[in-house]
Amino acid sequence: AFNFVPGVLGMIMMLICAMMTSIAIVREKEMGTMEILLVSPMKPIYTILSKIAPYFVLSFINFTTIILLSVFMLKVPIVGSLWSLVGVSLLYIYVALALGLLISTFTSSQLAAMLISGMALMLPAMLLSGMMFPVENMPVWLQWLSHIVPAKWYIIAVKAIMIKGLGIASVVREVAILTLMGVVLTVVSLKKFK
Repeated sequence: AFNFVPGVLGMIMMLICAMMTSIAIVREKEMGTMEILLVSPMKPIYTILSKIAPYFVLSFINFTTIILLSVFMLKVPIVGSLWSLVGVSLLYIYVALALGLLISTFTSSQLAAMLISGMALMLPAMLLSGMMFPVENMPVWLQWLSHIVPAKWYIIAVKAIMIKGLGIASVVREVAILTLMGVVLTVVSLKKFK
């Protein structure tokens, strides 16, 4: 449980956040209501952020539920700072939502968005994040490929804070990488969004 809770937390948050965001925005495109929103006087960035905000709240509720289940049912203690864990998790939720937003800009149907967010994110989140297999034991090219998987950096940070009891200063690299991923995904999504 000590090893799998951070991994399952990262995988579930990635799948649910990305899937919800990508499907919601593609649904708006399919129904034709996105065009109405985009011709309104509101800037496109505010339209996108307003679409992401409810899923951010739902994802935080999901995160809280998983943490409560892991602490009270699986007896996995939170040795480090709860606020550090929440802060890193909120950042990861944003990265996952931005990834869903990127998927929605490339797809035109809900089925395609669901397949891409489900299949293209689940396998890397399971196999390349260190959840099931240690990244150090993988071939070198897979280790390099694992660097672009956000779940890897989140799982490292959660293990350091939740299991090892280290402070936020010990996960500065992971937080910086997740922040960079969030910024890049958001910028690319906004450039591709029509």
